[in-house]
Amino acid sequence: MSTVGDVSGTALDQYQIKNERSTNKDLGKNEFLNLLVAQLNNQNPLEPQSNGEFIAQLAQFSQVEGIEKLNTSMGSLLTGYQSSQALQASSLVGRKVIIPSEKAVVDTSESFKASLVLPASSSNVYVNIYDKAGSAVSRVNLGEQAAGNVSFIWDGKDSSGNLLPPGTYKFEAQASYAEGTKGLYTMLPANVDSVTLGGSELMLNLAGLGSVPMSQVQVIGQ
Repeated sequence: MSTVGDVSGTALDQYQIKNERSTNKDLGKNEFLNLLVAQLNNQNPLEPQSNGEFIAQLAQFSQVEGIEKLNTSMGSLLTGYQSSQALQASSLVGRKVIIPSEKAVVDTSESFKASLVLPASSSNVYVNIYDKAGSAVSRVNLGEQAAGNVSFIWDGKDSSGNLLPPGTYKFEAQASYAEGTKGLYTMLPANVDSVTLGGSELMLNLAGLGSVPMSQVQVIGQ
């Protein structure tokens, strides 16, 4: 036959088993505290709970409470981060960004400005330009350049001086060295049509180019 002491002595153990098996996420510090008080009220006066055991149970209660507060704090932090992302995203729509890319949507009615990354000085740097079909249409000769970011401008015309139609063009930058020709990274402008929230990173949906992660953006323009 079970005694009052037997029941009170297993109250927290039963709570722990129930907490491990239950799928109810509402069990927390309040239930733990209620069980602890019930145990104290129903303990056997002839065999009171030892100080060591009581302190251990209080430590368990503090741990449960601490985890709950940590979860609340992390939830608030995540909500604030998502709100910050949404605010940042709304300010980017309709603006121009500079990203590492070999393609760009070009309005040939005005000069197209971009840049390339030159890792070491070269005696001859140039940019070949291809249309959407892959045909070479023009070249921008930059001549000798020192290492660093090198700006270039294309007037939107082919090699014969004819104005080309607006559209998507590919830019192939190259530099001449003693050991041969090397390809270079180009930094090209793109317009932000919309943004996608969610996942691990904000995604920018660029006009005519698809989606790129926010981390690839080098410069945010007007």
